Amino acid sequence: MTGEPIPVIIDCDTGVDDALALLFAVRHPGLDLRAVTCVAGNTDVDGVVRNTLTVLERAGAPDVPVARGAERPLIEPARSARHVHGTDGMGDLGLPAPTRAPAAVDAVTLLHREILASPRPVTLVPTAPLTNIALLLRTHPEVTRNIERIVFMGGAVAVGNATPVAEFNVWHDPEAAAVLLTAGVPITMYGLDVFQRVVVPGTEVHRLRASDEPGTRLAGDLLAHRPTSQGGPPEAEEAGGLGDAGAVCAVADPGGLTTRLLPVEVVLAPGPARGQTVVDRRPRPGESEIHGGRRDHALVDVALEVDVDRYVRLYLETVGR
Repeated sequence: MTGEPIPVIIDCDTGVDDALALLFAVRHPGLDLRAVTCVAGNTDVDGVVRNTLTVLERAGAPDVPVARGAERPLIEPARSARHVHGTDGMGDLGLPAPTRAPAAVDAVTLLHREILASPRPVTLVPTAPLTNIALLLRTHPEVTRNIERIVFMGGAVAVGNATPVAEFNVWHDPEAAAVLLTAGVPITMYGLDVFQRVVVPGTEVHRLRASDEPGTRLAGDLLAHRPTSQGGPPEAEEAGGLGDAGAVCAVADPGGLTTRLLPVEVVLAPGPARGQTVVDRRPRPGESEIHGGRRDHALVDVALEVDVDRYVRLYLETVGR
């Protein structure tokens, strides 16, 4: 890795795979993790703050400021994913309470302060519902002058998980996602199409879990909570997806991702398509545009393919430092 580290701020709802992302961000020499902000999503926002501080402590991170953010979406009620992430949001691993404390400011204030204070433009990496980011952009639009890029985990080109067409983070707060798309900075969408493909083999997860180093062992335990298959010996059953951590891998090593600049919009209307990210991959305008005139949509670098082996190798090398 050459050059100065990339200044990064992560906005998360920690969360098993958000925890995997934080472990990677702390340990990759090409990333300078300047702050972490927390939002309700996988669990309630106070649980997210606790989990985030615990992970940073386990990772041996420097004193990275962590701030509490929105406890519910802009319009919808909060809807957790504890059935995926466990009752504590962290796989019910029974981790001790952190000794670190959150910052004395809220998430939007911390985002505003750290973005504008960075000597180099920041890469913002939301791996959660986008409520904090929408509030930031509407309250302090001037921050965009010091944002290099936003790489968000959210959305889907093909198939959703919260609904048949909507991915959880966007479905949780569709209005906030729509605000994000108006940010006026380069945006990369790391959606389910690549998110679900980056899987660490069970033998590697087994090896991580056997480590004496707390952060490395935590990565293994978290991955084992995200199994992609059931049955067989423990090494086979433990194969786990990197999930959100793949978006941070894409910041450190963008060459592992194949993207196309495409129009994207978020469905906000009530009904079965609410929260869908509609990605226009057509080579030419269709009858709708011909007869009704073109509509302006945000242009987003949409991740369509990922080099799985490259990101798995990168992750293992980094968390094992």
